[in-house]
Amino acid sequence: MKLNTCPAVICIYGPTAAGKTALSIELAKQLDGEIISVDSALIYRGMDIGTAKPSLAERQGIPHHLLDICDPAETYSASEFQRDATSLIEKILARGHTPILVGGTMLYFKALLEGMSALPESDTNVRQQLQFELDTHGLATLHQRLAEVDPEAAARIHPNDPQRTLRALEVYQLSAKPMTQLVQQRRGALNYPIYQFAVAPQQRALLHERIAQRFDQMLAEGFQQEVEALFKRNDLHPDLPAIRSVGYRQMWHYLTGELTYQAMKERGIIATRQLAKRQLTWLRGWPDVHWLDTFAHDKLDQVRSRLQQPTEKFSVKD
Repeated sequence: MKLNTCPAVICIYGPTAAGKTALSIELAKQLDGEIISVDSALIYRGMDIGTAKPSLAERQGIPHHLLDICDPAETYSASEFQRDATSLIEKILARGHTPILVGGTMLYFKALLEGMSALPESDTNVRQQLQFELDTHGLATLHQRLAEVDPEAAARIHPNDPQRTLRALEVYQLSAKPMTQLVQQRRGALNYPIYQFAVAPQQRALLHERIAQRFDQMLAEGFQQEVEALFKRNDLHPDLPAIRSVGYRQMWHYLTGELTYQAMKERGIIATRQLAKRQLTWLRGWPDVHWLDTFAHDKLDQVRSRLQQPTEKFSVKD
């Protein structure tokens, strides 16, 4: 099977437990594809069961990227993902293969497809200076100053919001440009045609059922023991992004005695449902997505049909 437009990138979105992994692997086999994980939890080593990381058997013969690239004590930003994924896409295409990006971390997808904002990073000295002015002259004075240099931002930011007012003034002081102007300038947007698919059950109740079943399966496969190994380390704590991952946070609280086993299980399932809801909310506003029903038997046929049609570069919609 060949894509109509070449080179092109395939994106497979969807809520957790919707069946993205199985579809991406079957597709990679048919397209001589390589899979790039777009998941903020799969990046961590030693976190396999609770993240539903594809097993070595599932990955057999299919190159997978951005799995196990960080220790749970480390952090990994959307901008780092954008950099790494863009580099991988270039290398995969150069090998004559098809990049297939699959996952549910929509912030990562957004960073890759739209590019990153041109806003400067925060500067401690400038922030301290602005904080001093806030303490000395009051928020109304700073908000008025913002209205003079960036009227659109001032109209958007409430006069009683010190954090956003200070950030907008900091951006102007660092760049000599209004934040409103810089937000509209994005760097590094992916410069290839993209085929986009989203996998999800048509009925929310069916997704909830799959989530509960998968949580039970993770527990049966040794999820508690996996988190116990992390818990025994003296450099990990519940404020780290890795430990805040859905399921891990609840199991951690069980191990500290804050939750009973049953409460851990119930809250873990609820938290996973909430994650799925957020992912679906992102996707409803996503442009140019072809939806696939998790339980449809002809998903691959639908994908094949779509891949024979022209596609365009990803476009950001207001």
